[in-house]
Amino acid sequence: MGSSSSDDFSVVVLASDLGIDHRPFLSPSEREEDEEEENWHDCPSYLSDEDFSDLEALQFFRLQGSDKSGNRIFRIVGKYFPAPVISGERLKKYVLHKIYSELPEGPFCIVYLHSTVQKEDNFPGMTILRWIYEDLPSNCKDRLQLVYFVHPGLRSRLILATLGRFFLSGGLYWKIKYVSRLQYLWEDIKKEEIEIPEFVQNHDDVLEHRPLTDYGIEPDPFHLTEVPSTAYSFGRYEERWRQREYMS
Repeated sequence: MGSSSSDDFSVVVLASDLGIDHRPFLSPSEREEDEEEENWHDCPSYLSDEDFSDLEALQFFRLQGSDKSGNRIFRIVGKYFPAPVISGERLKKYVLHKIYSELPEGPFCIVYLHSTVQKEDNFPGMTILRWIYEDLPSNCKDRLQLVYFVHPGLRSRLILATLGRFFLSGGLYWKIKYVSRLQYLWEDIKKEEIEIPEFVQNHDDVLEHRPLTDYGIEPDPFHLTEVPSTAYSFGRYEERWRQREYMS
């Protein structure tokens, strides 16, 4: 029988289905390699090489200046968003790509210009917006301080007031600040910090001279405020409500 080696050795056996951290049993070099591999897998998929040049050209989602509290501004122009030709999945990838690649560290806010938005052409849907927000990393949710909702209109206010808590998480719901006129936006943001499209200013002028249009009291022959209530939709949820009405 051959002589045994004088070198001591040990064997550690770990069950693969147990939640045991294996890193303490690795050598320093193996531990570094393991951490590099973990970091590679955790790299956000939104930083892929997918081409978003078509969406960039629309300029509906842009990083601009800062508000008076020092929050960086993401400006969203609802009218520029081509809802019929962009899927919710691609929209989510684009939004998160912009946040990861352009937004510096620190708090930020969103200025959403809802002026003349039509549901069929410019609005992705409440459920898609909620889905995008819920998919944000927790640190991004914490860094989002405010959502300035410019020119919301009566129906937007009613829908968000009655159903917003069901479709939006509490953290986002309480961050929404309605801004009925641009003059109130300048209380929080300096004019030179954000670019306002001409049609938004024109819309603001119309509302200034016809204030009852905001509340649906005065007729709106040019359809400047919002889509008619019969066309406003929550997708499959509205279809379910209609089916119940027909059955009743």
